[in-house]
Amino acid sequence: MMNTSPKYYIVEASALPEVFLKVAEAKRLLATGQASTVNEATKLTDISRSAFYKYRDAVQPFQKSNVSRVITFQFVLHDVPGVLSALLNAFTQQNTNLLTINSITPSNGTALVTISAETTDMGVTLDEMMALLIQTPGVIKAEVVAG
Repeated sequence: MMNTSPKYYIVEASALPEVFLKVAEAKRLLATGQASTVNEATKLTDISRSAFYKYRDAVQPFQKSNVSRVITFQFVLHDVPGVLSALLNAFTQQNTNLLTINSITPSNGTALVTISAETTDMGVTLDEMMALLIQTPGVIKAEVVAG
């Protein structure tokens, strides 16, 4: 009995036939809204609609699994002006991309804040980042809760 399950290969883009690259580009144009129809996408990439439909399900760009690393941090902060701003600045200085910031209404002089950040391009290790964050004036407690 012959195995009919699909086989996949990772191939450097320069080795692919041009039509595959154009199909991938047409799919990107559609996904980003730069083209609103298949007809428009195929015209922009100079391929036939039949070529697009023939290869659209078979051509997928390779996505490295470690490209994106989202980490969720939780902090207990002193409820004084400027503390959250200083904390956010510490993230910015290490080239993180802040995705969400959630805060519970402060009570008893403290505020609970949760921050999710994309850390792929972070300039330091996670341990070094945690050390920087806990040293931020007004930060009482810092921990990683997810990621």
